[in-house]
Amino acid sequence: MGEHWSGSGTPEDPWQLKTAPLSSAYTMHRDDASEPALLVCQVGSTKLTYLARAVDDLHAELLRRGDWVDLGAADEKKEPAPGTVEAWGRADDNPVGGWYGQRKGYRGRFGMYLPPLLEALGLVELEHNPRNNRVRAIPGD
Repeated sequence: MGEHWSGSGTPEDPWQLKTAPLSSAYTMHRDDASEPALLVCQVGSTKLTYLARAVDDLHAELLRRGDWVDLGAADEKKEPAPGTVEAWGRADDNPVGGWYGQRKGYRGRFGMYLPPLLEALGLVELEHNPRNNRVRAIPGD
């Protein structure tokens, strides 16, 4: 796999990921037993969950936009910058009609934790600057 990640995404072998600036490590795995399926994101002692369909939905949105998109990661209680991955991950007009984050109080940070997973899966290019990183889809065949 790549230089910033490893793992297969199961609970026993979660993806070992780093945030875009490569400053924080975290893990993610798919929980297909839950209904609907979830991505479980473990950051230190904090557990966040996102709808698993976020991977395909975000990739489709980035393909639709066809260019670099700011991550704009923000906590649930903060208003994200318009047009960012974070804003889309909680927008009323996204495919799930609102939050991909499922754990109340921890529904934000979509723009922080989802793009590195898409990078690990080979779906996007992701910048790794100290801040203000952007992501764009890698067009398929």
